[in-house]
Amino acid sequence: MNMANAVREHLVSMLVHNKPGVMRKVANLFARRGFNISSITVGDSEVPGLARLIIMVKGDERIIEQIEKQAYKLVEVVKVTPIDPIPENRVEREMALVKVKFGDQKQELFQLVEIFRGKIVDVSKEGAIIEITGSRSKVEAFIRLLSENQIVEIARTGIVAMNRWNVVEKEGF
Repeated sequence: MNMANAVREHLVSMLVHNKPGVMRKVANLFARRGFNISSITVGDSEVPGLARLIIMVKGDERIIEQIEKQAYKLVEVVKVTPIDPIPENRVEREMALVKVKFGDQKQELFQLVEIFRGKIVDVSKEGAIIEITGSRSKVEAFIRLLSENQIVEIARTGIVAMNRWNVVEKEGF
């Protein structure tokens, strides 16, 4: 199979003007092309007045390149940078808050939190809220290890990511 035709998850970083409606315009750009955004995060960037969006979407190389080109047609988009698809070439983090009931496995839960280097950020007689931070696979592994009847609620941030220092950014697409 040609790698350019392989459907996979892509991470894209966009530097945009920080004003109302920009995230909606960017999300509409993806939606018009039939892509579901599986993760989107936004926050202030290193440049005053600009925000950075990190978007994860599934597609092949050709379609993703088209979306990146189309993004530049939006007046609010300043820069589009693909995040390297090779996990070793990028740093990515996600944070999740997981509300769990203790049940009869309280000690095992505390051990699991310690193994995953999580934090208990709230505790009561009934349960706790756990903060887990790391790669998406780490967060998902932690959640999978909890029993379904333990989990009361989950809130996840979405992925933030950037290329490592040794990754050369492509100019143009």
